[in-house]
Amino acid sequence: MSMTPDLQQRFSNLDENDIDVLIIGAGINGAGLFRDLSLQGVNCLIVDKADFGSGTSAAPSRLIHGGLKYLETGEFGLVAQSTLERNLLLKNAPHCVEPLPTFIPVFSWTRGIWAAIRTLFGSKTAPRSRGAVLIKIGLRLYDFFGSRDQVMPRHRLILKKQARKEMPHITPAIVAGGIYYDAKISRPERLVYELVRDGLDANAGSLAANFATLAAVSEGRLTFRQPDGREFSVAPKLVVNAAGPWIDHVNTLLGAPSHLIGGTKGSHILLDHPELVRSLNGHMIYFEADDGRICLVYDYLGLALVGSTDIPAGDPDNVSCEEPETEYFLESIRSLLPTLRFDRDQIVYSYSGIRPLPASDATVPGLISRDHSAPVKEQEDDRPFPIISLVGGKWTTFRGFAEEVADAILSRLQRRRSQSTRYLAIGGGKAFPVDAKQRHAWISDAAARSGGVAAERADELLGRYGTTAVALLSSPSSYSDEQRLTGAARYSLREIDWIARNELVVHLSDIVMRRTTLAIEGRLTLEGLREIAGVAGAALGWDGERTASEIQEVVSQLSRFHGQTLTGKIAAEPEKAARPASG
Repeated sequence: MSMTPDLQQRFSNLDENDIDVLIIGAGINGAGLFRDLSLQGVNCLIVDKADFGSGTSAAPSRLIHGGLKYLETGEFGLVAQSTLERNLLLKNAPHCVEPLPTFIPVFSWTRGIWAAIRTLFGSKTAPRSRGAVLIKIGLRLYDFFGSRDQVMPRHRLILKKQARKEMPHITPAIVAGGIYYDAKISRPERLVYELVRDGLDANAGSLAANFATLAAVSEGRLTFRQPDGREFSVAPKLVVNAAGPWIDHVNTLLGAPSHLIGGTKGSHILLDHPELVRSLNGHMIYFEADDGRICLVYDYLGLALVGSTDIPAGDPDNVSCEEPETEYFLESIRSLLPTLRFDRDQIVYSYSGIRPLPASDATVPGLISRDHSAPVKEQEDDRPFPIISLVGGKWTTFRGFAEEVADAILSRLQRRRSQSTRYLAIGGGKAFPVDAKQRHAWISDAAARSGGVAAERADELLGRYGTTAVALLSSPSSYSDEQRLTGAARYSLREIDWIARNELVVHLSDIVMRRTTLAIEGRLTLEGLREIAGVAGAALGWDGERTASEIQEVVSQLSRFHGQTLTGKIAAEPEKAARPASG
């Protein structure tokens, strides 16, 4: 079991009655709640059967958005909260959340109005096409709901000629285009880890354990087994089930069977397509496919990310992007961008996850509400703790959801909130430079403290890790920053060593798939993976057999779940795209 010395000490001193709240599931909702409660002085334990942020939270569209399409279903409260939380994340996590200008192709002027009205009043079918009038109304509403803590420009509607100038490969069938602003997140898995780390730093009485499985439940005591076979037990006052699509399964293990989840599968592919990425000029295209479903394509770390499907599904342990979904994506963007070539040989990575949506009888998965709820099962004679289940929600709204649930828990514990998270920076977003002058000063200071790292490199690491980069650069290491990974020259062995020693890594996959974006970027080669395993193994005390096993497990996971076969080849080095003007 790999833990930092301070966390090892906490577990060695753990008394089973020390924990006020046990959170099962370390995805975005669980991690957000763990941070919030720990900040209020509540002793929390968060556990996950896998790594932090390794389930559904690792499979989003990587957008931080207000949910434009939820206006159609009349979920105005959800849009208001989502746009606010989007604006707050742009301020609180600037190291991994940035504005994303979004282009909507418009194919008619008036189509879809009556269908939209029917949907607004409860119809189970969504409009097949949305004309310029409908889109203009929607974008005005979207700007209105997003006006709190506003940090981005308002929308604009442009005619065909200008639209085709902005998007040169777009189909000539359009009549106009809308441009509005949302945001994207470059490293969602890493942000989940940072929330957990923030919670641990905020309260010395809180603990976190990844790869900890529930071994026994007896008389209010829950026992967890760690990868090395050691066990620990807690008798919490309250249990939060934040297991996402596994919620019903966990409630059954806790002796409180439920039927809360009716998940849908969302898949995505990433294309190595420099011509497409250049033509997007930093924009996302948010479009309606031929069958009426909403799709998107945008520049993600130099690759083109295409998504997403919305298919009823219920096996979160065995989910991957399947052949019909891949073909659907390729056909959709071929139709949208007919002058570009799209083929399977451009796909460098794919991923899929089960959205933990509430059980629903909706005939169209896209109409299932993305709002959240927290139903409670009160304690019973044989179960002395209540269970709060975190159902539904969006990646974007995790902080607001956590705040709501934390306030309810504080009330149950007869405590008061001592700190708001509304304007509280996350992880590497703390003390992040807010303008060019501050950024230059930070880079100069970090380069000086590192003992020789170039300013350009310090800037690159600031973009990757936020202000955490200064600790990485200034910490003693047996590796220099000039020692770079084979096939991924932008990454150093020193980075890998620091992550392995400081970021609660248990497996090699934690490093390449969650603490970094090496896998999803298509940066991995077999030789590079062996180098990473060698560095991580030295830091974590792995022997030769364990190191070989870790390498094989990553190779297997990438092949089985992400359509990636490791060879000596890598995706083309992404070009640095110019940021679009904000006006």
